[in-house]
Amino acid sequence: MADAAGAVEIDEKVLERIEQGNERPSEDILTLLISHFGMREDDAANLWQLAGYDAPHNHDDDDDMNARPGMLVVALDPRVVYTDGVHVNANPNGVILSFAQLSGSPSAMVTARVGMSREQARNVIRTLQAALDRTEPPQLPAGKRESTQAQAAERGQKTEDSSEQSNT
Repeated sequence: MADAAGAVEIDEKVLERIEQGNERPSEDILTLLISHFGMREDDAANLWQLAGYDAPHNHDDDDDMNARPGMLVVALDPRVVYTDGVHVNANPNGVILSFAQLSGSPSAMVTARVGMSREQARNVIRTLQAALDRTEPPQLPAGKRESTQAQAAERGQKTEDSSEQSNT
């Protein structure tokens, strides 16, 4: 029970009330549960109806739809959503990242949720680390910086670092 509740990010007590028929799941939660349990299409349709929703429509039986050419237009949103918080929920089946906007509001507002397999999460970690490593400004090791500053001080010169430090 804890595994399923964690996978769809709901409280175990809520999932228990749903299972007992005391609470109706939202369409999103029902879809996530069906996906989590890997239900066959006919079982999923039965569960969908049991929850009081119309069964999903199977377009394979629409001969007139298949006979006509069609076009699908998808509007892509090029905006970037900046976040300053993330909640990570991981279980043996995968990872869900809930990105949130924390500053400027009394409570966190989730701006995006992204689910992925554990393998994909590891790939994301490697990709993020590589990108950060490529863009990290080069820095002298701490010992060398101090010795460079000490040598410059002996000569009565200021290094860039020391002049920056004095300005702050």
